[in-house]
Amino acid sequence: PSFAAQGFVYTLLDGAAEQTKLRKKFLKKAARSLDGLDLLVQDLLTLSQMETGGIKMHYEYFDIQETVQEVFDQLESETEKKGIELKLETTQPATYVHADRQRIYQVMINLVGNAIKYTKQEDKTVTVYFTKTTDGVDVVVKDEGRGIPAGDIKRIFERFYRVEKSRARNKGGTGLGLAIVKHIVEAHQSEVQVKSKVGEGSTFSFVLPEGKKPTQPSLKIPQPESEEVE
Repeated sequence: PSFAAQGFVYTLLDGAAEQTKLRKKFLKKAARSLDGLDLLVQDLLTLSQMETGGIKMHYEYFDIQETVQEVFDQLESETEKKGIELKLETTQPATYVHADRQRIYQVMINLVGNAIKYTKQEDKTVTVYFTKTTDGVDVVVKDEGRGIPAGDIKRIFERFYRVEKSRARNKGGTGLGLAIVKHIVEAHQSEVQVKSKVGEGSTFSFVLPEGKKPTQPSLKIPQPESEEVE
């Protein structure tokens, strides 16, 4: 993103700034590239802090259904553009867990966001559901996307690893989302499980300790304004 921003700025300095239409176009592109750079730096800082123990988990009791709904609300514009449905599948009015709510929000934003990103066809569904087990609450994100080849599954949690290298730059994001997911889930003494079949979709899941209804309602997690990525 820094190289792209440089290119747009130098293009303006070379004369494009004299034309109002081109000036606005290249300034927008430079701003988006700088936004991407900021996101990349923040993700790298998060990973570095997690690896060195600089980030501590703040456990609380909360309803993960509410957190998932906040994620859906944040990603609504992306699903509308692609014609994809987000579905929360549950028969219970609430599903309480004991975890770091803000970090689990990060996990769900990345998992649901990836499911949307790699689902090309319209009229497909990304589903989140929960299963109670002896270990706690199994949180599952299932999509109907293109799926992940078996040889890539073990590597998708590596930094900057892309299954489709040739189209990586067009997909947006920093390439660090799943690495962050892995670290957060492991910090909760759990592990991300992946099942996938090419052409049929993927399922990501992890277990959280079961919780109870909190005595005070949780505050809504602040959400940044979504930016359109070219």
